[in-house]
Amino acid sequence: MDLGLSKAKRPDKFDFVLIALLVLMMCTSLLSIAAASGIIGASTSTFYLVKQAAFFIGGFGVIAILHYIGNDSLFDFAKIGYWILMGCLVLCLIGHIYYRFTGAEKFLGFVSTVNGATSWFNFPVLGSFQPSEYMKIVLVIITANVIDEHNKNKSIDSFELDFNLFIKILKWALPPMILIFLQPDTGVCIIIAISIVAMVLCSGIKKEWIIFIGVFLLIAILIFAFLYVYHYDFLGKLVGGPYKLTRFNGWLHPEENVGGDGYHLYMALLAIGSSGLTGHGMGVNLVDIPEAQTDFIFAVIGQSWGLIGTIFIVILCAALDLYLCRIATACENMFEKYIVIGVLGILIYQQFQNIGMVIGLLPITGITLPLISYGGSSIISYMIAFGIIFNASCKSKKHVE
Repeated sequence: MDLGLSKAKRPDKFDFVLIALLVLMMCTSLLSIAAASGIIGASTSTFYLVKQAAFFIGGFGVIAILHYIGNDSLFDFAKIGYWILMGCLVLCLIGHIYYRFTGAEKFLGFVSTVNGATSWFNFPVLGSFQPSEYMKIVLVIITANVIDEHNKNKSIDSFELDFNLFIKILKWALPPMILIFLQPDTGVCIIIAISIVAMVLCSGIKKEWIIFIGVFLLIAILIFAFLYVYHYDFLGKLVGGPYKLTRFNGWLHPEENVGGDGYHLYMALLAIGSSGLTGHGMGVNLVDIPEAQTDFIFAVIGQSWGLIGTIFIVILCAALDLYLCRIATACENMFEKYIVIGVLGILIYQQFQNIGMVIGLLPITGITLPLISYGGSSIISYMIAFGIIFNASCKSKKHVE
């Protein structure tokens, strides 16, 4: 395996803008977690703050290592990571089956079930590890390679060749997605699907496929809405039980479900709605926001710094997204270009979903706000992705200034 350590193979430029944006994200994340101290407690907030800072420092270390190694052997590393993570996901599935039959939230001492989902490994001293977070980045790399190799070897455009591309991608993506879905973690499955769709749509497939995918998604949404309104009980059976639809009830009618599935959204809306232009100030938390340091950190930002704070977050996210678009446009290496597109798809979806659910535009899914919410696996996996993107940007002849 060629690590690409020679000077000739390493990137020859340095992307200060991307690093500056990531540092700004880190500072915003740490301030936001500190602002949640009035809700989760000062000592707990300090604990999360120190760990989050350590995650970011480790993440920048990962970027430095990847910068030294280069992107030449990415696919080789991704294949190794894929099979290691598949083993981890199988352990999670066994742990979930064990939990369903025994009620025990620990399997083998480290496979953990939290809120009914067996998605975590917890180790003493080392902390927690979520395999699915890393799998979504590994699948971006593998899918990018599959698309790149497919396009290099095809001589004409045809529906048959496009269909063959889909099959090649599904051979890699479907097994881990099934295992993740059975944990159950629908949110990560959607994230993986979004990243793959984003890369496929930019792969040069015939435009008829794009129309087909769009029409299919629209029809699926309309059918779901129709069944929810007119055949609620049937839809409940279809998705595995009416209890799975309670989040939609809490989303559509939070005031009527404050004691149940509407509680999280109701408190988030109350926190943001009462904050005004500048908010109540850092650490002044008049509303007890649930999951303040993770899923609902955007509500904490709104409560602390008001409309100005929330607009700042939206602008910061948009700035990072637009810069990644420029990097993708500048990439001459198609493999790296597809990776940037895949990561961008994940990033935009998570931002839109998290902010949308906190302000009531979308149902609550448990998806965090990237690079701002607390979470080691999320931070490190994203920094791996940004390390790859950093290399792609640095060595591009059309380097983004």
